[in-house]
Amino acid sequence: MMDEDDIDDAETLTLTDSSGRSLVCYVEQALELEGKEYVLLSPVDPVVEIFVWQQGEDEEEPLMVEDDLELDKLFPIASAVLQEQNLTLKRTAVALTVEGELPELTEEDLEEDVLEEDEESEALQLLTSFYHEEQEYAIYSPLDPFFILARMDEQGQPVLLTPEEYEQIEPMLPMLEDQLFDEME
Repeated sequence: MMDEDDIDDAETLTLTDSSGRSLVCYVEQALELEGKEYVLLSPVDPVVEIFVWQQGEDEEEPLMVEDDLELDKLFPIASAVLQEQNLTLKRTAVALTVEGELPELTEEDLEEDVLEEDEESEALQLLTSFYHEEQEYAIYSPLDPFFILARMDEQGQPVLLTPEEYEQIEPMLPMLEDQLFDEME
């Protein structure tokens, strides 16, 4: 990843969603396709995800909480339990993020605290868990980079892609991802 000198020099943009929430991101890559400028962004602050443990057919399964109303109810509790780790939970555009230093990932964490169900699921680091209304929840941070593709508007501001725009550009994403990782090496 970036060292501190790179972070100070890295270009950042603020992405704002339709709800008015913003997210400060590094510009990982800029590209032009069909006369439009796009940017691949990564949040400055670490992304976190809240999961609820639901009883499945054989065992409990984690399901990501994506409903805004449920997140609104859980946010104060999740914020309080993350404060115990000196992390400040933020309701930002696109994803929840935390300000502060994530706990260092150890080999023991990789064996015990990483949620990885199958090849398509992402590897996650457990930060903490909590209960709300007799239901168990867990807060994880993705171990893989979190990227956001945005289009630049006429004012030079990043704009989230509409579902139609995303569908149009989706076939090119593997190529863009390969190009980005080649540049990172």
